[in-house]
Amino acid sequence: MASNLLRVVRRQFSTTLLRRAETGFESSATAPDAHGSAKTWKMLTFLLAVPGVLFCMVNAYKGEMEHKAHAHREEFVAYPHLRIRNKPFFWGDGNHSLFHNSHNNALPEGYEDEE
Repeated sequence: MASNLLRVVRRQFSTTLLRRAETGFESSATAPDAHGSAKTWKMLTFLLAVPGVLFCMVNAYKGEMEHKAHAHREEFVAYPHLRIRNKPFFWGDGNHSLFHNSHNNALPEGYEDEE
């Protein structure tokens, strides 16, 4: 059975190489029947891919806005093992992380906007 399968695979590859040699084309991208494929992919990109990406962006934005509307921040508890600063950050005042968000990220003393 394996020898029959191997024979079929060999025949397929050998006829493909013969066909390419007869036409004189090295790759299938330059074949005479490939002239419409670039136009097809361009149309698929603009008519299917771009609207699909836009739909996903709008869907993600709406989901985030719904989440933001009902999300509640946890009460700050000063656990001794969290927010330890052995040495200050080398930017700003040394207490804020690089991507600090005053609403979501607490400092060792608590949230900034709870005053």
